[in-house]
Amino acid sequence: MMESDNSRRAVHSLDSGRFLSILHSIFGLIDDRITGRVFTTFDKDKDGVVGMEEWIEGTAHSHTLTHVAYLMYDLNGDNAISREEMLDFLKERLIRRPNEDPDEGIKDLVEIILKKMDYDLDANVSFKYFEKVVKDENLFLELFGHCLPDFRVILVAHFCGDILDRVTLLKPLNVFPKFWGSSR
Repeated sequence: MMESDNSRRAVHSLDSGRFLSILHSIFGLIDDRITGRVFTTFDKDKDGVVGMEEWIEGTAHSHTLTHVAYLMYDLNGDNAISREEMLDFLKERLIRRPNEDPDEGIKDLVEIILKKMDYDLDANVSFKYFEKVVKDENLFLELFGHCLPDFRVILVAHFCGDILDRVTLLKPLNVFPKFWGSSR
């Protein structure tokens, strides 16, 4: 008897709720716009779920951290970080002073960023220029907000998993059983 496609999909894929739960609880990513972009980036076939192959491809080390950060900031996926996208990210991150137009300071900051990163003066930041600036000054990597996993959490989880593997005599550890819907 053949297993239906839907029942296989439930076991071997992550819907957005499960995927976002992993991003929140394991990787420490809490900004909904960023986590939504991560899901969209992983869901290559745009079917609303991240399959096992998409998960493996998305977590492979084929992308640099700079490329991942750039993809997260490019909200509309047009291969450019626009002035509007910068404003959108920064308006929630900056502390506003009383008696000051809240948008004025943010607009000034975006203009400073564009002067630093927009080499071709098109009011957008391409990956080429983003990468160049980040290479020169690594602090620009998360300029618009936290968009990368907390690597301290990942290292601790890896270390604990390694110890657990040794304690259980190298029995394979099923890392995400509750997220993948496994019944083990």
